[in-house]
Amino acid sequence: MSALELAAAIRSGERSAVDVLEEHLAVIDAREDEIHAFNLVMVEQARREAADVDARLAAGEELGPLAGVPVALKDNMCTRGVPTTCSSKILAGWKPPYDATVVQRLAAAGAVIIGKTNMDEFAMGGSTENSAFGPTRNPLDTSRVPGGSSGGSAAAVAAGFAPLSLGSDTGGSIRQPAALCGLVGVKPTYGRVSRYGLVAFASSLDQIGPFAATVADAALLLEVISGHDPLDSTSIAEPAPGLLSVLDQGVEGLRIGILDELSGHGVEGISPDVLARLDAAVEALTAAGATVERASVPATVYGLSAYYVIAPAEASSNLSRYDGVRFGPRTDGATTNEMMMATRTEGFGDEVKRR
Repeated sequence: MSALELAAAIRSGERSAVDVLEEHLAVIDAREDEIHAFNLVMVEQARREAADVDARLAAGEELGPLAGVPVALKDNMCTRGVPTTCSSKILAGWKPPYDATVVQRLAAAGAVIIGKTNMDEFAMGGSTENSAFGPTRNPLDTSRVPGGSSGGSAAAVAAGFAPLSLGSDTGGSIRQPAALCGLVGVKPTYGRVSRYGLVAFASSLDQIGPFAATVADAALLLEVISGHDPLDSTSIAEPAPGLLSVLDQGVEGLRIGILDELSGHGVEGISPDVLARLDAAVEALTAAGATVERASVPATVYGLSAYYVIAPAEASSNLSRYDGVRFGPRTDGATTNEMMMATRTEGFGDEVKRR
């Protein structure tokens, strides 16, 4: 059952939020040791939230579009009073005093937060192997990685632990694990979703976005979390667009570009299977009435190089706050500088140190 169908069933009284939650917790109990999608399963808090949804619906309240639907959060989104670790030893034991804006919007929509998901430490990596708490496995084939850095969020949906999850994307961290786990994943336009309460990696690139099993479910979740936020100075100052309302319009008349530098036959590093799937998608879009045109943007080849200039520079600034004074554990040193160096040496993993 899709998230949209689940939400409708809960609102109509056909299903109870408590029963839906318990079904997902049972799946987690059965496979979490194998997958390791979560850093924390918020069992008791989720049960309270689900019971509250049922009670409010029974009292005749009109609840939001995600009422009773379990949602998993990447462990770099602040949750008041609940550990937020970014899968790093340097944030061990830290409990934020506030909720991220996306968490507030999920609560307003009636969602049940089921847990915090594993990730590459501070979102730096592409496999979810760079976690202080161990790697996450791909539910489709546990000998393989789920991608990263939001691999725990992708794995949670792919394994049936939650119908929806949120990840963050700086340089592919939603899109790549969505592809590897067979899901729909969206990196929204920069500024569409508030970054308030998202632990920063590269501030000019970071965006929060949805994982879902269907396009409609992804649209539903993105609608809920989108919109202007005065607490984020880069937030787009306009209302969130209605996404669900346009899903039935089809693609007829749309003009879609395919970049030669990223998707041309003969481009180094692209699997023939991937190109075959791309060609099939182009054929399907064309048959549905869209116009698909090939285009060339030669500067595209510099994209990865630009990323590795911008992202590490911004990461260096953002990581400077983890000094053993304000957050997490402290490693002793004879002087303040030695204490900070020892804390960071002990607290950061190898991939974070490379950035």
